[in-house]
Amino acid sequence: MYLEKRKTKKGEKYYLAHSFREGGKVNKIRVYLGSNVAIHIIQQRQEKATELLKQQLNSFKIIRSPINTNFLRREESLIKKLKLKTRLKVIHLSESDWERFTQLFTYNTNAIEGSTITQEEVFDILQENKWPFSKPKEDISEAYGVAEAIKYIRKSREHISLALMLKLHEIIFHNSKTFAGKFREKGVEVGIRDGTGNIVHLGAPSSRVAGLLGELVKWYNQNKKKYPPIVLGAVIHNQFEYIHPFEDGNGRVGRLLLNNILIKNKMPPVNISMESRKEYYETLRLFQRTGDIKPTIDLILREYHELEKKLKKQEKENKKGKLDKKPRKKKI
Repeated sequence: MYLEKRKTKKGEKYYLAHSFREGGKVNKIRVYLGSNVAIHIIQQRQEKATELLKQQLNSFKIIRSPINTNFLRREESLIKKLKLKTRLKVIHLSESDWERFTQLFTYNTNAIEGSTITQEEVFDILQENKWPFSKPKEDISEAYGVAEAIKYIRKSREHISLALMLKLHEIIFHNSKTFAGKFREKGVEVGIRDGTGNIVHLGAPSSRVAGLLGELVKWYNQNKKKYPPIVLGAVIHNQFEYIHPFEDGNGRVGRLLLNNILIKNKMPPVNISMESRKEYYETLRLFQRTGDIKPTIDLILREYHELEKKLKKQEKENKKGKLDKKPRKKKI
């Protein structure tokens, strides 16, 4: 890495730059440090810029072998046991099970991203077509959108493709975002900020999004018979989030991709709950920093353990809600 200085009509601009070779081509990536500022300020900014530059550099790389050679036997054993013995096999899920899962997943996946719609309101929207008029129309639209996307992956035979990613994004956000169904345009870069406003992750450069996603699809097709479905889904989800191909909506599409891979491999879908949001984000940060998929696997296994209980609870709540809404006969 080196300091790059550019002269302009208005003065000098400073960048931290790095050049590297990829496939016979030399690429250069930069982080802007400022213009017409003292050298000691530039030096202060270099430390943070170095971290961001490393993230950009890593975004050019697909983790081709995301499972450590010493992948713990405990996880493999739990995954095999779950696949063999779980009562929540996808082929055993009834239509009412899918309805309850759709309500749970729609509420949680949107709530993780800041939706104001409550779980009870999700039931009213999806089952009664009753809108909570005090809530933003975008949130209501995205509740319908997620539910439609679940229906779509149930019918689709496709495991993973760029077209599928675009279709899921379009289904969810076609009434709430102008860029629904479109990857980031060239020059549109995204970053994730922490609670203090600092950028903690940069998505892949927009010019590389399609190429990196293509490599990810290729990785899946080459390894789909090598690893258990939970491992495949976790890798695809985490690497998709790492690339961050959309201007917004990456989390919801990524969690749908995870479930699509699970159900295509005869596994039940999984619900990442709102209660697990903090841990969920931490698993993503660990993956981004180290490539370690184990924390994500552990989280999915725990969420599977809770899913059957939540489906039963949701069934009771739904029945109670329907009874409460029935008109009572007047006594004569």
